[in-house]
Amino acid sequence: HQSFKLLRCGGGNGLKSIKSSKFNNFYSRYYMSESNQEKRVEGQAEQDSKQQNKPKAEKAELVGEDGQKISKNQQKYLEKQKQKEEEKRKKEEEKKKKEEEDVAKGVPKKEKKVVEEEIIDPVLYYESRSKIIKNLKENPEKYPYPHKFEVTHSHKAFHNEFNPICTENNTFKEDMTASIAGRVYNIRVFGAKLIFFDVIGDGLKVQVMANATTYQDSNFEDLAHSIKRGDIIGAVGKPGRTKTGELSIAPTSIKLLTPCLYMLPPAHTGLKDLDTRYRQRYLDLIVNNRTRQIFTTRSKVINFLRRYLDDLGFLEVETPMMNQIAGGATAKPFVTYHNNLKLDLFMRIAPELYLKMLVVGGLDRVYEVGRVFRNESIDQTHNPEFTILEFYMAYADYNDLMKLTEDMFSKLVYHCCGSYKIKYHPDGPGTEREVEIDFTPPFRRISMIQGLEERLKLDLPKDLTTEEARAFLDELCKKHEVDCAPPRSTARLLDKLVGHFIEVECLNPTFIIEHPQIMSPLAKYHRSIPGLTERFELFANYHEMANSYTELNDPFTQKELFKQQLDAKNKGDEEAQGYDENFVRALEFGLPPTAGWGMGVDRMTMLLTDNINIQEVLLFPAMKPQKNEPSQPVQMTETPVDKKVEEKVSKQ
Repeated sequence: HQSFKLLRCGGGNGLKSIKSSKFNNFYSRYYMSESNQEKRVEGQAEQDSKQQNKPKAEKAELVGEDGQKISKNQQKYLEKQKQKEEEKRKKEEEKKKKEEEDVAKGVPKKEKKVVEEEIIDPVLYYESRSKIIKNLKENPEKYPYPHKFEVTHSHKAFHNEFNPICTENNTFKEDMTASIAGRVYNIRVFGAKLIFFDVIGDGLKVQVMANATTYQDSNFEDLAHSIKRGDIIGAVGKPGRTKTGELSIAPTSIKLLTPCLYMLPPAHTGLKDLDTRYRQRYLDLIVNNRTRQIFTTRSKVINFLRRYLDDLGFLEVETPMMNQIAGGATAKPFVTYHNNLKLDLFMRIAPELYLKMLVVGGLDRVYEVGRVFRNESIDQTHNPEFTILEFYMAYADYNDLMKLTEDMFSKLVYHCCGSYKIKYHPDGPGTEREVEIDFTPPFRRISMIQGLEERLKLDLPKDLTTEEARAFLDELCKKHEVDCAPPRSTARLLDKLVGHFIEVECLNPTFIIEHPQIMSPLAKYHRSIPGLTERFELFANYHEMANSYTELNDPFTQKELFKQQLDAKNKGDEEAQGYDENFVRALEFGLPPTAGWGMGVDRMTMLLTDNINIQEVLLFPAMKPQKNEPSQPVQMTETPVDKKVEEKVSKQ
């Protein structure tokens, strides 16, 4: 059929374009035959006759309001416009009638809802928000800093009580009432009658689902623009679950308890800038939940250590922070001045000497958890002030404390991590490289001098107190390119060599034991190896975690060692200890055989929380002051504010 149409439309040219012989034969036999041609002519004539006899329909002319002709489409458009205008007129009449009824009943006229304009600039946000809050302070009913809000449930208690009993979705307990308080972390507005607030407290979230149908206070329309991210609010309402099954509270009232004048960082990114996080730790805790978890773990570490020692019969004590002599460790001290005594004092670098005096006095097992201060460099593993645990145990030696250390550390790791093995990222949390550190006891042990000789493949001098020994170690450091800043004393050179050759092997917990006496002025000499002491250091993740030794209780030897330290100090070693006459006198009264032990709490917390920077585990780490600090609001983003709201509050 399509071929026939082509031929009929194409005429002679169409025929010429057909190349198929079969099609030409078919065309000539059927379409061009005389009988078919006659039939085609008769049919066409009959069709033309019917068309002539059919009556023609008269077309109705379409005329617009101005009397001119219009098309059908124009007519439809005009009819729709008339219909819309009529509907609008009816709505306005109904609205006017309702307003007249409300006036007759004494119902106050509602103000138009203010549309918020987003302010991205943090300075403008702070200024606008401050003005709004200042105006609210003038209204006693909306005072933004109330004295008290009655809280019936903490966030943890809310979850514990209502999680088991609120089991049905989209249902709230009408016979129960709870009140919670916390900081608004996120706000989601769904139309004019539904607002969701994510309220954070105790590190947990409770969703507040404010619905206009169940809200009883008159301030519902103001909630969306009066409460911002970061504000602290209190909500009273019914516990239950939303349609999606999230445990929530449907408030009957919400009260602003404390406004936040600054913009919070976006919820989806958090606060990333390290400098801001360390300088404004409160903001870091508000925004980043991981920071809260870090310091929760830190508290668990300290509490575990206290319980462990308490169970062994130890007594916790406190000793002075300021001393006339900086003793108990090898470090450079901070100096302060006492105005009343007109005396220079040192901030303590260790509580050791005072704790041993208490053992002399009959307190056989004592410990202290506290701050110490060392005027040294700031880097990823050092801070000028840090937390230390030291304990002293009468009638014990360093072998006893090695066993105690293995037991304490393995149980501590298991308590905090649920396993003796922990995963650690040496390049920082979230990076690809990961190592496993195994605290399963017993720990590996390396004798310091023997270990150095094995790795250097040579014999070290037997007498390390001579100048020849110092020169020998000096040449070793130069040969192996081991850096050691002046003064290049024997003790410092040995310490650097150990760090270069032995400490680098200590990924898993390892005891480095039997230090030379020249490195340990407060430790007791080794009972079988001359020139060494009964001392150990525990290393893990290539860093020192604990230090311990059998205490020197011979006052005569202690005097000589103090004199050696004093000579080193006079030669320029700022870390050498001074001569403590008061401590020597205490030893002369008699210190029983005692073992002492100390650890840095911060480094252990770093390991257990997968952090490579000590500043991450200190709430307020030492920071270099900024110029003109702090005068401007923190540069952050998010959270809209409007000037119209400000003008509205001003009028009120």
